[in-house]
Amino acid sequence: MGFHFVDILIIAFIGLAIFGPKALQSMAHSAGKGVNQAKNMKDKLMAELPMDEISQVAESIPQVPLNSQQAVQMLLTSSNTPAEKSAEKKQQTSETPLEKKQEVRAAE
Repeated sequence: MGFHFVDILIIAFIGLAIFGPKALQSMAHSAGKGVNQAKNMKDKLMAELPMDEISQVAESIPQVPLNSQQAVQMLLTSSNTPAEKSAEKKQQTSETPLEKKQEVRAAE
């Protein structure tokens, strides 16, 4: 539901009739400067953001299903989140010395 080309031409003609060519030109020039400043500010902000940290945070946030089909699909697929997987790895690697000795004896 945007503007069509004919609508923009009609609005431009009415603006030209009301304000005149010089005022309309200065308004368009000011609007162009404003858009350029907004673009530069966005580029500076995007350059300063720590994208690596943001992506790590986004990965740690669980996905929320938007409808019932997504909820069922999430339930049917692996329920292990990245946090649960890292906890499982830690649990597997943290064996007690007694368990290590038993494994060595069993291997002999």
